[in-house]
Amino acid sequence: MTDRSMQEPTLLLLTALADAPRHGYALIQEIAVISGGRVKMRTGTLYGALDRLLGQGLIRVESEEIVDGRARRTYALSDSGREVLSAEAERLRAVAAEAERRLSAVRPRMKGAFAS
Repeated sequence: MTDRSMQEPTLLLLTALADAPRHGYALIQEIAVISGGRVKMRTGTLYGALDRLLGQGLIRVESEEIVDGRARRTYALSDSGREVLSAEAERLRAVAAEAERRLSAVRPRMKGAFAS
């Protein structure tokens, strides 16, 4: 990964794999849960992202099986993916903490009061 912040689909995918390996449909469902239903990842987007993350070494294929005549891959977070996700979670915590600090430092203005 680079020094850029992680794109949301990548963050959601890695988060969905952080606690257990999952296959494609389970990932789509888990991403919807994690995002509170806000993100509904499409199949094409999912598999494109999975291929990219495999190429980057952030995830790995845990297992493959044939289900109803079709190959089903189960994906897992790699050690590298766990490190990258952990670093991104820390970056997000730091940004959120700074936002909260700045928000609490601002005193609300009272209506009709003059600024001093």
